[in-house]
Amino acid sequence: MDFFLQLLVSGIVVGSIYALVALGFVLIYKATGVINFAQGEFLMVGAYVCLGMVTTLHIPFWVAFFLTMVVTVVLGLIIERVALRPMIGEPIISIIMLTIGLSSVLKCGVQLVWGPNNRVYPQIFSQTPIHIGPVVVSQVYLWSVGFAFLFLLLFTLFFRFSSSGIAMRAVADDQQAALSMGISVKKVFAMAWCIAFLVAGVGGIFLGNINGVNISLGFFGLKVFPAVILGGLDSIPGAILGGLIIGVLEALTGGYLDPVVGGGTAEVAPFVVLVIILMIKPYGFFGTEEIEKV
Repeated sequence: MDFFLQLLVSGIVVGSIYALVALGFVLIYKATGVINFAQGEFLMVGAYVCLGMVTTLHIPFWVAFFLTMVVTVVLGLIIERVALRPMIGEPIISIIMLTIGLSSVLKCGVQLVWGPNNRVYPQIFSQTPIHIGPVVVSQVYLWSVGFAFLFLLLFTLFFRFSSSGIAMRAVADDQQAALSMGISVKKVFAMAWCIAFLVAGVGGIFLGNINGVNISLGFFGLKVFPAVILGGLDSIPGAILGGLIIGVLEALTGGYLDPVVGGGTAEVAPFVVLVIILMIKPYGFFGTEEIEKV
């Protein structure tokens, strides 16, 4: 039972970061109808930018953390303005292919600046573990979960109660109706990309503190994709639930099945779930069903 609880806690920690990155997927899809395949690279860039500030510029971690948030917002704005805004009105598949190309550009840019070698954050959080009953939890895990849920709560409140959040929901529901109400769809698109880069960057910082930083962080976006499909591509609560479920599933399969089959089940299990969910419930748990009548 203690082993199960330990795996459960680890799964919730990683799942909360999955949920944060999945939020970026959902935001862009709700606002623009585009699946952003560069979301994993957004996470990677955030992790490297914060690490560079801490190790190269010797900026205190928490100052670097908030400066990285500013940098990710600016980068999101630049990417939207330079690469994505000219694509408004073009076929969706063209924009999706653009995000795939953008992921390669960001990955190559990171390799040029920081190189391909693994890097680690200096010791930021205390190494003294915290005991919660029979479960031993690292302090970096608690910080990661705390900040992930804080950001998820803040953005949930933002979309529900702020005028900008309501505008984003209006654009997601009907762009033409939003335009007729005086809402700037271009500004909403820019806001969606900025927030997506921001939440991915924050997730990358804490994931880097847990596992270190390397180019493979870019593949994290693909690992999050099953969580997005599970919850529903256009559902913020679904992104949160899907992220937690996939994180726990990975931890449990890795803990119980890897020793039996020799490893690899934690990487495969989310995609097995993805295939099953698509067959049974193509729109996920909370996704909006679109029925086309002919």
